[in-house]
Amino acid sequence: MKLFVLLCSFVLCAYAGVRLLDGDWLMVALWFVGAAVIHDLVLLPLYAAADRALVKGAGRRRRWVNHVRVPAALSGLLLLVWFPLITGRVSERYAGVAGLSADGYAVRWLIVTAVLFGGSAVVFAVRGGRKRPAADG
Repeated sequence: MKLFVLLCSFVLCAYAGVRLLDGDWLMVALWFVGAAVIHDLVLLPLYAAADRALVKGAGRRRRWVNHVRVPAALSGLLLLVWFPLITGRVSERYAGVAGLSADGYAVRWLIVTAVLFGGSAVVFAVRGGRKRPAADG
């Protein structure tokens, strides 16, 4: 059964690839290569340097570092996926194709980012409150 599901997923991926490359295959291939190059040569060094600065800035108190890493990574991923709509670069095209307005994506992304960091701060506070040692005297 697992082999059947795996084969079906390969068939579905092949079909999607054929449909994707049916129109403008050169631009699709260029987009994939460009995305890989931009990620590896620009984005990876940027977020690696930001993470290294975060860890160095934390010093010996590194308990809170993951409480910044996780929401920042999720927020960055959402920004990367929805970048054209967040920046409003494809608002007219999106409205024509989807029949929906592209207004408000930037505000929603900021709200989701604030909720992610706020939730992480609450988790950090709860964990920190439970682990405090008893005061002497």
